[in-house]
Amino acid sequence: MFSVLRNATYRRLFAAQIVALIGTGLLTVALGLLAYDLAGGNAGAVLGTALTIKMLAYVGLAPVINALLARWPKKPVLVGADLVRAAMALSLPFITEAWQIYVVIFLLQSASATFTPAFQSLIPTVLPDERDYTRALSLSRLAYDMEALASPALAAVLLTVMSYNNLFLGTVAGFLFSAAMVAMSVLPRVPAAEAPQASLWHRTTLGARIFWRSRRLRSLLALNLVVAAPTALVLVNTVVYVRDVLQRPDTDLALALACFGVGSMAVALSAPPLLERLGDRTVMLTGAAVVPLVLAGAVAISWTAPRSGWWLLLTLWFIMGAANSTILTPSSRLLREASTEDTRAYVFTAQFSLSHACYILAYPLGGWVGAVAGLGWAAAGLTIVAVIGSAGAFLSWPRHDAAGTGDRAGEEQDSGQPAPQRSRARR
Repeated sequence: MFSVLRNATYRRLFAAQIVALIGTGLLTVALGLLAYDLAGGNAGAVLGTALTIKMLAYVGLAPVINALLARWPKKPVLVGADLVRAAMALSLPFITEAWQIYVVIFLLQSASATFTPAFQSLIPTVLPDERDYTRALSLSRLAYDMEALASPALAAVLLTVMSYNNLFLGTVAGFLFSAAMVAMSVLPRVPAAEAPQASLWHRTTLGARIFWRSRRLRSLLALNLVVAAPTALVLVNTVVYVRDVLQRPDTDLALALACFGVGSMAVALSAPPLLERLGDRTVMLTGAAVVPLVLAGAVAISWTAPRSGWWLLLTLWFIMGAANSTILTPSSRLLREASTEDTRAYVFTAQFSLSHACYILAYPLGGWVGAVAGLGWAAAGLTIVAVIGSAGAFLSWPRHDAAGTGDRAGEEQDSGQPAPQRSRARR
């Protein structure tokens, strides 16, 4: 897996991703403490509003920003987005009102909605070989999981010697380092994404239209819903399971979240040989079949709180993380195969936007239903969401279309030009 780091350009981009992720993790911790300073017991409402603004920026702005910047070279777009993120993070220690948090978060996440799809769509061009690209996807998944474990631990250590406001400086440093790594990289030239006569509306909706005309990408859209359900349950309600349902100490919250991350990392490490042997469809739909079953186990814990519930919770969280990773790790392979160099940025942006739209449904379902009707009903609602997504994924990606036949026609119709020859992928 790590042999892909011999590519100097990818090595710099991967380093930029890791450091920016760590900085974002520090931002999450510091933002929570800042919200508590400003709002006290209403800090949860402040953070909930900030997360909603984040998702709305991702869903609503990403396609528009990509359409406006599609003809720009990738390097200044990426560097500029990192500099905006650094400037916004630098302003956070000076905030004195809750509404100021909302403005800064909107601008910061708008920059992230610019950076992330552009960065993801660049990697297939840097690593044209499919095996190398699959290894890069596994490394990227591993980086996200490691950040989820390492950033809180690093923040805890730093908070013993400094105030939380200084954590924002770590975020600034992460984004500046990311900008420097991108600036130092020799990026391949990516052709303009659309003909000059294409309207802004055509370019804004191009990715979504390609999604709709591709059976595999329609399946991926349903799989995004499957992923959102357990992610929402884990992020929103793990603390409730640990403290209220199972009566465990605060330190066990970190252990439960770590089990989810370790399960995801285990699959990310083994993904390249699994995908080579079984193909995308088998691996991803296996995860889609497992997630509803595990969520049903979480429903059982909610309503029965068995004596062995703690160990059952850890096991379910591990399996949930692993099942999520079987869907998330290969997903970019589908985007790469269903796009040309001309349409790739639009397809990756559509995935970025549409996948986050699923969280706008899942987060409130996990949080608000849990608060009003109880944790069991929240878990049951998320289980239903996962079942619907899983059924849609199986129906949209029939076995006879495992090689993606039929996807290219819609692609050519949208882009106005024939799709180039792709590397042959085992499906």
